Amino acid sequence: MSRFRSFLTAAALTVAVSPFAMKPLSAAEEKDIDRLNDAATVFSEIMDAPDKGIPQDLLEKANCIVIVPGLKKGAFIVGAKYGKGFVSCRDEKAKRNWSAPGAVRVEGGSLGFQIGGSETDVILLVMNKRGADRLLSSQFTLGGEGEVAAGPVGRSATAQTDAKFTAEILSWSRTRGVFAGVSLQGATLRQDEDVNKELYGKKIDNRNIVDSGIAPPHAAEHLLSLLNRYSPHEK
Repeated sequence: MSRFRSFLTAAALTVAVSPFAMKPLSAAEEKDIDRLNDAATVFSEIMDAPDKGIPQDLLEKANCIVIVPGLKKGAFIVGAKYGKGFVSCRDEKAKRNWSAPGAVRVEGGSLGFQIGGSETDVILLVMNKRGADRLLSSQFTLGGEGEVAAGPVGRSATAQTDAKFTAEILSWSRTRGVFAGVSLQGATLRQDEDVNKELYGKKIDNRNIVDSGIAPPHAAEHLLSLLNRYSPHEK
């Protein structure tokens, strides 16, 4: 009899909990999770490319990274909002190298010769705390409020450039497999609190995400594991 009662209790708990545990994802949540996975894929593919990725020493010195996968060509022409991605910064509070990701939108600007591509992936490295502070504001214009430069390509390319000494932000783009440094002069980055709310279950801005040591959503684990793998904090 006691076993039967235990079975009934477990069954009742399952019925009570399952509606929440099995709650389907909204369309917005699915898109945000897909975009996190795309960001992880973009970063991994670029860093795995033989001698064509971001210089390792720059990655290790960066305060923050922004990854925007799959910008659409048509939006460049009309000048509307054209991309969404994520920012992660060095985590000074939690016991991990990189913070939970905050959502960003990229608007305007020019990608130079890359404008003809069908899709463009963009990566930004923020090289100092001043640039990181600007990036985490509600709106930040590249080249207007801070210096941005095309990043060098190749594992040891920094030996041939002084960009890391002069620019707050270095930028790269990849279109149809071609990876190159590109200056995003005039592009505006805005935090996307709507996406943050979907990922974290509450309205939260990017500065709080980065500064509070908040636990990342499960969907971000793959991206953060790649960041930790390729860019451990330089001591």
